[in-house]
Amino acid sequence: MKKLRSNDGTQIAFKVTGSGAPLILVGGAFCDHTAPVAGTPIAALLAPRFTVVSFDRRGRGESGNAPPYAIDREVDDIAALIAELGGSASVYGHSSGAVLALEAAICRLPIDRVALYEPPLIMDSSRPRPPPDFAAQLAGLAASGRRGDTAELFLVAGVGVPPAVVERMRASPMWPGLERLADTLSHDATLTANPESLIARARDVAIPALVVDGGASPPWMRSGVKALADALPRGEYRTLDGQTHDVAIAVLAPALEAFFARPS
Repeated sequence: MKKLRSNDGTQIAFKVTGSGAPLILVGGAFCDHTAPVAGTPIAALLAPRFTVVSFDRRGRGESGNAPPYAIDREVDDIAALIAELGGSASVYGHSSGAVLALEAAICRLPIDRVALYEPPLIMDSSRPRPPPDFAAQLAGLAASGRRGDTAELFLVAGVGVPPAVVERMRASPMWPGLERLADTLSHDATLTANPESLIARARDVAIPALVVDGGASPPWMRSGVKALADALPRGEYRTLDGQTHDVAIAVLAPALEAFFARPS
């Protein structure tokens, strides 16, 4: 892993693979640079066409952290990666990482194109929203060392996973990996706390934007994705048939390649 310093001095760890036009991958909750949908596995599929950067968001993996958390600091991390790549890049984000990618575009970083897979924007009444103090609740649990309870709260109140399913997850081999990233879940809750504001500000994004959902994803997810695509001036909406939030990278990668390789 290579490392660079962000604007506030925090070290950000990243990995570069491939050759071609630069492309930065931004993962969502419970994701570090190895996450299939926004890390090294999909980077390997895109590497024949692009110079792909997968990285550990601050507080994850080998990257540092500097409290207090602020969205602007994560945007600065992307700005530092873009500078490392020569001054401009395209950006793809998954889930809350898609929200962060969009925030970077809203801040007018030198981004050529942006692709967003299922940013979790609750825009209708088909499912309840997390409580207003959701991020603070998560941060408080994590600060007290209750990583398992932090992950459970995020999954139940944030993602909508039934408590009985989470109980089974806690006994599975995957659970330690979720706990390991639990103290960054408040970051993702902060990113997704105000979907109306995000959609309103997206109307100023002038670059080409691809907004993608899965045909098998729940209605609330697809409703938010469509609302965002409609708000983006150069937004393109696409559905991948049969896919869910845990999208198959063999299906997603060709859609991303076609979009990012398209002449502006």
